[in-house]
Amino acid sequence: MSRIGKLPVNLPAGVTAELLDGNVVKVKGPLGEMCQKVDSDIEVTIEGTEIKFTRPTDQPRHRSMHGLYRALVNNMVVGVSKGFQTEQEFVGVGYRVEVAGKLVTFSVGYSHSIQLMLPAEVTAETPQVKKGENPKLVLKSCDKQLLGQVAAKVRSFRKPEPYKGKGIKFVGEQLRRKAGKSASAK
Repeated sequence: MSRIGKLPVNLPAGVTAELLDGNVVKVKGPLGEMCQKVDSDIEVTIEGTEIKFTRPTDQPRHRSMHGLYRALVNNMVVGVSKGFQTEQEFVGVGYRVEVAGKLVTFSVGYSHSIQLMLPAEVTAETPQVKKGENPKLVLKSCDKQLLGQVAAKVRSFRKPEPYKGKGIKFVGEQLRRKAGKSASAK
């Protein structure tokens, strides 16, 4: 039995779930609503404030989908109740980020600025930083998958380099640093 798949998904107060035709789970909460189609082999039952998943056999395909769909629905429940957020830090001289509605403008060491239009479900903000600190970008959404994709796209504009650590990195991320060239003794 899957350790993750056998755990029920608990619905917090203010969150409702319903099972639609075609094995689609719909979750509504204070931050929005989301739907997830579950494979027809996995049986979904909603009992009070719990969503349970059961698989028909112990085939590897059923075992892998059992935990997967439970985790996806759990992420939906957490997303519509609390939401998800990522923080990214811009390390480098002159690196800046500006948010104007859904349009985010990055200045990350190129001869031109980069503009990114955010999806409707993702919001961005730039918290005020003290002098000497690096600029930060905070992305928030109820959809964990979409938030991860947008954060990865932002990071791809200037990945952190291993020598000086310049680039766009997640707050708290440990970078693997390399020693630079050293003068050889003759």
